[in-house]
Amino acid sequence: MSVSLVPMNERAFRAFLHAAVESYAEENVSAGRWPAEGALERSQASFAQLLPQGPATPDHHLFEILADDAGVVGSLWYGVYSEGEQRQVHIYDVRVHPAHRRRGYATAAFAAMEAQVRALGIDRIGLHVFAHNAGAQALYARLGYSTVSHNLVKSL
Repeated sequence: MSVSLVPMNERAFRAFLHAAVESYAEENVSAGRWPAEGALERSQASFAQLLPQGPATPDHHLFEILADDAGVVGSLWYGVYSEGEQRQVHIYDVRVHPAHRRRGYATAAFAAMEAQVRALGIDRIGLHVFAHNAGAQALYARLGYSTVSHNLVKSL
């Protein structure tokens, strides 16, 4: 099994955006960061700010994950930014469609993405994962990502 990262066309981007906006709203509500009321609108605003030109937004790379044995199995979005003199990548979203999970597609997609990032001369990749997403945390740990901070809250 091998995968390639194929740049999203406009149709794929619209489908991705719809699912990603809904998912991000749900994740923030589940995490207790946002109230349910207005969460979808808040998520839409976040995406509009990050991707004002859609898939043509400079320094943002949006891909479909294409598996040689299954077709399109998911998507991956990362952005390149600078922090001081150092260029870095932030992974904004990675998703494997439910029917294709736990088959190694995410691991293969990360390997393909890391090759692209190295070719750009970048040697640092960051991402955010919600605390309640134990499966993603386990995947990222297997891939060599380490925790650099914890955000904590206390409800009163």
